[in-house]
Amino acid sequence: MIITDTHTHLYSEAFDDDRAEMMQRTLETGVSRLFIPAIDSTYTNSMLQLEKDYPENVFLMMGLHPTHVKDNYKTELQHVTDMLDTHKFYAVGEIGIDLYWDKSTLAIQQEAFRLQIQLAKKHQLPIVIHCREAFDEVFEILEEEKGQDLFGIFHCFTGSLEQAHQAISYNMKLGIGGVATFKNGKIDQFLNQIELKHIVLETDAPYLAPKPFRGKRNESSYIIKVVEKLAEIYQTTEQTIADLTTENSKQVFGV
Repeated sequence: MIITDTHTHLYSEAFDDDRAEMMQRTLETGVSRLFIPAIDSTYTNSMLQLEKDYPENVFLMMGLHPTHVKDNYKTELQHVTDMLDTHKFYAVGEIGIDLYWDKSTLAIQQEAFRLQIQLAKKHQLPIVIHCREAFDEVFEILEEEKGQDLFGIFHCFTGSLEQAHQAISYNMKLGIGGVATFKNGKIDQFLNQIELKHIVLETDAPYLAPKPFRGKRNESSYIIKVVEKLAEIYQTTEQTIADLTTENSKQVFGV
């Protein structure tokens, strides 16, 4: 069984003490395709090292995370621009809007989001969207930018069925992870009304560990718990979930 984790922060400091062992567990579980979102320039070297260490398994994205859109955001966006010009990446991400931590940066978050969507279009790459307490704001920009050249993944999708359909209308797959296993996660109640062709799997490791690991450090091997949950929701086999979601990830990332 080949499983694809479309969103995992393998360079996180949370893995500094046992990264090799964590990666071994991940690969032994069948999670052999790992897509790595960027946060800001301070993580670029660690990301490049991961790609060097696991060239068959690790696929990098480049972008500026909305919670890291600060006073120096123009310098950071220049770094994103330069990296996309000089290195092979598989998506622009994670990008978007986050109004959970800081509403005062909304204007510059919107500017950074728009610019990075345009960079993705220029490089014919998908985008990977981070949206927290900002569905309306994210959808407003997607509405402006929509077209055949806009596509990607709505990472960690936790919205309503209506918001799911809206995201899909912008050529977005829905990134489904540990939240689907939570009692109060809600998305499990309507997920079976969304065709599997719109779904990709993710962990967001080291965050959002699925049951029974909730509250602990997440890792990519735990994605098997998400596979199990989706097999239950869709009343199909784990193999089918793994196969279809991996195929969907190939459509997005081109690899």
